[in-house]
This record gives sequence, structure tokens and C-alpha cells, in this order.
Amino acid sequence: MPELEVLRPPGLLDYAEGLALQRTLHADVVAGRSPGALVLCEHPSVYTAGRRTERSDLPTDGSPVVEVDRGGRITWHGPGQLVAYPIVRLADPLDVVAWVRDLEQVIIDAAATVGVVAERVDGRSGAWVRNPAGTFDKVGAIGLHVGEGVTSHGIAINCGNALDAYAAIVPCGIADAGVTTLGAAAARTVTVDDIADTVARRVQDALDGMHTGARISGAVISTAERIPA
Repeated sequence: MPELEVLRPPGLLDYAEGLALQRTLHADVVAGRSPGALVLCEHPSVYTAGRRTERSDLPTDGSPVVEVDRGGRITWHGPGQLVAYPIVRLADPLDVVAWVRDLEQVIIDAAATVGVVAERVDGRSGAWVRNPAGTFDKVGAIGLHVGEGVTSHGIAINCGNALDAYAAIVPCGIADAGVTTLGAAAARTVTVDDIADTVARRVQDALDGMHTGARISGAVISTAERIPA
């Protein structure tokens, strides 16, 4: 498969600028001018609300929220969190759930490179880390939009970011689970740079596998399966 163009904007990418960049890249892929792209970035602190966000999810402190067209509910982005936007054309027939499973595998594999065991939790999307209480905390979230067969938005992996911003919201609309970072799970410093190359490589592998039938998640999933929160 063609190699994705990988873009790594320096510093913190303003969220509005990131949305504009995604729109440009999406249009290029739809028009056939690009085989696909992957944006790897960090944003300044911002809350974003997906299409399924409920009023009860919103910040209790009145912080502003950016409404976006991705799936899922509310989440936070900020320094110390790696955000990856794969702008790619899905294979026919479209199987969005299978692509979500592939992106979960990207997060799981990236976590493994820094010594963290992340896993799936039945009925919930993303990647999770078991905590000392035996329950799970979310370390990586997924939210997608698919237009004209091409994806936008993507994944967010907590590396070394502070977690206090999550206290003002119901992250991803999940009230009965916490959030964590790779650094907290590994009990050492983990930076965005520590996993960025792995994420780029595994997203490319996921794209290749989607088109060859050898998905990196190993999943064979019906398009009728609901994408969980």
C-alpha cells in the first residue's frame, strides 16, 4: 500500500488549526490527490464534544467546549497527550467498527513499547489499563468521522499529561471508570516522543492490513456491530 504522509506539527497545534488541517487532508484523499495522511500532534488544553455528548457530560466549571462531528462523547486534549489523526480511505465494504478495533490495537501496541499492558474492555471502545483495585482506567480514546469513505479525527493517548482537566467532565460519557496515563501506569516518565514512531508505524500497518485482509487487530467484525462508548 502507499505510504501515508506523516505530519508532525511543532509545538502545540491550535485545535481549530488542527480541524482545518484535517479538512484539507480529507478533501485531498477524497479527490484522489493523496493516498492518505497521518497527523501526530499535541493540542493546547481543550474540551471537545462528539455527536453523542449529553448535557450531563459537560464541564462543571463552565469551561468552553468545541463541538465536533466525530462519534463519541466529550473528551479532553492537552499537552502531554499524543493525538493521532489518520486521514485514510476505508476499504470496501466499509467496516468502521473493524477500523476502530485496528486503532485500539495501535494504542495497545504503543503502550507495550513503554512496558504498559493495555487491553480492550467488552462493550467499550479504546484501550484500558487495569488498576490496583482490579478495575480499568482508560488510557487511550477513539473518536471518528467518516465522510465519502474517508476517515477523520482518530485517537488520543495519555502519555504524561496531567489528569485534573478530566475531573470537570464525564470523560467519554463513562461515569463508572477512571482515566490514567502511560506514565502513571509505568511508574516512570513517558512522553509523546516515546510512542509517536510506534503509532505512526502501526497506523500504516493497520491501513495495509485493512486492504490486504490481514488486520492488525485480528478482528473479523460485522458492520452491524455497534461501536461502544
